Amino acid sequence: MHLPIAALLVLLAGLLSGCGYNTFQSGDEAIKSAWSEVLNQYQRRADLIPNLVGTVKGYASHEKDVLTQVTEARAQVGAIQATPELVNNPEAFARFQQAQAGLSSALSRLLVVAENYPQLKADTAFRDLQAQLEGTENRITVARNRYIKAVEGYNVAVRSFPNNLTAMVFGYSVKPNFGVENEKAVSTAPKVDFAAPSAPTSVRSTTSQ
Repeated sequence: MHLPIAALLVLLAGLLSGCGYNTFQSGDEAIKSAWSEVLNQYQRRADLIPNLVGTVKGYASHEKDVLTQVTEARAQVGAIQATPELVNNPEAFARFQQAQAGLSSALSRLLVVAENYPQLKADTAFRDLQAQLEGTENRITVARNRYIKAVEGYNVAVRSFPNNLTAMVFGYSVKPNFGVENEKAVSTAPKVDFAAPSAPTSVRSTTSQ
């Protein structure tokens, strides 16, 4: 009696494999791994910001708006629960991407401001933080590109026939991906006009949440 059952299991395994089930499993694991690395690098960037803001504040405390924007952008990023399930929720994923792009834009403004303070640029701590930030941005780009490729491969498998039939049966669907061009546009640093610098004012605490 066991032979028919064993044969049926072998047949079922072959059908699932041929219809993309195993592909979905490996693709899903690849996405989870790539996503974890994206989060790791974004967190690395967030951890650098308090010291970076504090160093800039020591030389350019009157740049209140820029310092506040970076601090608030970091807080918005921290308010998002970047769980593994986020990659299955297009709306939550879009909010995550928007928050990270906003932080990138705020950091760009901060670095533009720093260019106008020679003493700040010469500060060893600032140069070290800037180098760490640049390295982290490169790692973010690499991690994000790997995630994009992992999701593209998975989404193609989900949409392709006959895999799409298996996907419908087992509830697999396409996953949201980074909009590279949109994020690049949001992250473009704006021009800063120093023709009429503001008077020195106090800046609120830049400690992270």
